[in-house]
Amino acid sequence: MTTPTIDLVRLAAMDAAQATRLLKGVRAAALSGQQPPLVPRPVIGESWDRMLHSGVDPDHDFRTGLLSVEEIEHRRRSSPLAQVLPVLREGLVSVADAAQHIMVVADGEGRVLWREGSASVLRKADGHGFEVGAEWSEDVVGTNGIGTPLIARRPVQVFSAEHFVRTHHSWTCTGAPLTDPRDGRLLGVIDISGPLDTMHPATLALVTSVTRLAEAELRHLHLSSLDRLRSVAAPMLARMTGRALAVDVHGWTSAVTGMPPVRRLALPRSFSAGRTWLPSLGTCTVEPLPGGWLVRAVEEPEAESPTRIVLDVSNARRWSVTVTGGAGTWSHELSPRHAELLYLLATNRAGRSASALAEDMFGDPARKVTVRAELSRVRRYLGPLLAHRPYRFREDVDVKVITPNHPAHLLPHSTAPAVRSTRATTR
Repeated sequence: MTTPTIDLVRLAAMDAAQATRLLKGVRAAALSGQQPPLVPRPVIGESWDRMLHSGVDPDHDFRTGLLSVEEIEHRRRSSPLAQVLPVLREGLVSVADAAQHIMVVADGEGRVLWREGSASVLRKADGHGFEVGAEWSEDVVGTNGIGTPLIARRPVQVFSAEHFVRTHHSWTCTGAPLTDPRDGRLLGVIDISGPLDTMHPATLALVTSVTRLAEAELRHLHLSSLDRLRSVAAPMLARMTGRALAVDVHGWTSAVTGMPPVRRLALPRSFSAGRTWLPSLGTCTVEPLPGGWLVRAVEEPEAESPTRIVLDVSNARRWSVTVTGGAGTWSHELSPRHAELLYLLATNRAGRSASALAEDMFGDPARKVTVRAELSRVRRYLGPLLAHRPYRFREDVDVKVITPNHPAHLLPHSTAPAVRSTRATTR
């Protein structure tokens, strides 16, 4: 008989003390390796697995040192999150204050940069070390509403004893990751937290919606910056011959000449003025522009094609592919979806059909169109290094995969059946 999974709506309907006792029983069984009365929700259970394998102490609070005032101000000024604070405040602070919650904004490392809301709850948060400048990543404080969304890459609500560390069981928190719409980079987490008797399942939908509004505001600001770059670059391109385009620092195109327009140019992680090689253009010269780059193709014989690829998925939050060949070495940071796809191809060198990859990714072989669309995006930076029918890395390219020390930490955000089955072998 299958053990039922915990349901947040049913938990919210319970008395807070009763719900806490239930969750403490589930947690105790998980820590001791016994059969629990209920199975923790998948996002919580997988987080607990990571904590057990990482050696996080389930019974004692651990806190890193707070950032200095100077470092906090530096991170605030340099973070795009500062641009959307008005949106976050309008959507969350008044609600949080009325519901005896606080709004917390943390960066991509889990460092708290801003806190606002109920004064009494702010004082209680201080007692948990939930202060400005504190680190709330999973590997420091266990399962929580900041660190776990950073790893899972999706909104997460953590109630009472779903927190891995016992000292946080009097708390409830709900966090949603906020990504940069320009490059998919994880900017941080927006969190609503408070005492456990203030928990409500609708908080998850609220935090998620306001976070999406903040991402929409960033997208609007990005389009405005592209317009400014275009006003500078378009007159320059009009006087040029050959293939050239102006892109912002994330590769988004603002103007083009001598070639069909492209929405975005895939740029390697290390990109600077001078001579470089790009998969979509070949050898290029790069010149700085205000807010971007002028990229001009050099019409000459192609350099030796790349011969080595290193796929690094060892980090829980950032993944990259590094290509080495006759034109040198360059790296590209991967999105969560592309990290999954390239891992599956790298561990199946014989190749996978579109339907097989759809089965691996979604558990549904019919989702071939989605797979093909994603692989067309991958080709923007890997170009001819990927073959098709079946999809695979080219046979003459040496491919190395760097994985975490323990399979439980492999692409922890991934819900792809093929990846989850690899992680499940550790349980």
